[in-house]
Amino acid sequence: MGRVTERRKVLRIRDGAGSSRPDTLVAEEPLEIRLNGKPLAITMRTPGDDFALAAGFLVSEGVLGGQRDLRNIVYCAGATADGSNTYNVVDVQTAPDVVIPDITLERNVYTTSSCGLCGKASLDAVRTTARWPVADTPPVRLTPELLASLPDRLRAAQRVFDRTGGLHAAALFSEEGELLDVREDVGRHNAVDKLVGRALQNGELPLSRVILLVSGRASFELAQKAVMAGIPVLAAVSAPSSLAVDLAAETGLTLVGFLRGSSMNVYAGEDRIALRAAAAQG
Repeated sequence: MGRVTERRKVLRIRDGAGSSRPDTLVAEEPLEIRLNGKPLAITMRTPGDDFALAAGFLVSEGVLGGQRDLRNIVYCAGATADGSNTYNVVDVQTAPDVVIPDITLERNVYTTSSCGLCGKASLDAVRTTARWPVADTPPVRLTPELLASLPDRLRAAQRVFDRTGGLHAAALFSEEGELLDVREDVGRHNAVDKLVGRALQNGELPLSRVILLVSGRASFELAQKAVMAGIPVLAAVSAPSSLAVDLAAETGLTLVGFLRGSSMNVYAGEDRIALRAAAAQG
């Protein structure tokens, strides 16, 4: 099975002098996701938590909504000419009563960090297919101080990043700031899928009282994944995209960007942020 890291020989140059040494790199390999035996998508990922990644991807596609929808996930042998198992192909078997949207079987897409639909049609599609509208979730009230503490907690949990410097991370926190789960991957969308997939496998969907924190920017795709998992708050240490902001406003998702130190920007859903009362003006 693929490893999380690999070693490569590099020429290290410091102050004009060079020396040869091994370096630790994050592994990147393709994962083909099949749905009930039919090819669906290929994503470049860091090996590990592959079953959770596949399950989380299918939550964001609207195929899976709970533990009972999932019958089994297996690695597929015979993916190479000699019939060996590369552990790079998984087949997700759904329960017999799960309705499979026609579009999913026709996509056969190569997914990247920039994949996802574009424009108003995609906003409408997420809003109408979301199983757990985040606007209707029980009220979650978060202080800026709690949000500001989360990036350091995420960074402290990034074990593979410390060895490679080449991974994105995503984490789930409780509304009290407790770290519930963290995943790392070369693709931030994969890290989120691994979180959501593990939650589905554990029977924890919808994630209606948690905060999703991502280590980079907040794209439309990440906002989509949060909404489809019932997550009410998405926070990112970098910028959101315009379509992510539009989706957050459309669905009631609280979207926080540029979460660095004690500063942050709230782009949508500010009603979940508990600000201190402004000092009286003299």
